[in-house]
Amino acid sequence: MSHRANRVGEQMKKELGDIIGRKIKDPRIGFVTVTDVQVTGDLQQAKVYITVLGGEAQREDTLKGLAKAKGFIRSEVGQRIRLRKTPEIIFEFDESIDYGNHIESLLKSVQDEPGDSTNTDK
Repeated sequence: MSHRANRVGEQMKKELGDIIGRKIKDPRIGFVTVTDVQVTGDLQQAKVYITVLGGEAQREDTLKGLAKAKGFIRSEVGQRIRLRKTPEIIFEFDESIDYGNHIESLLKSVQDEPGDSTNTDK
């Protein structure tokens, strides 16, 4: 990815966090954190990775609300960031946090198993 695409992605991440947190009043949209924005080299598309506080139903509702507000969000980003053409926004869940939590819980369960041969407290 180009240096310019990285800069645009970082700027979009900052602005999207503000727009989603303050400007959108859709009750379906829960507590959203923008974790990353990957912009294509030609600045045509931006994949916005988000995490949502709550269960699966809350995640789905939030995604529906964001999809509905996509046009508004894109125009807000366009006003805040001076680009000839504002990238098309695609929202996706950031699975890396769930994956990290899953790995952490697996490690903890292995560590807590009785009869652990690495235990040297004899």
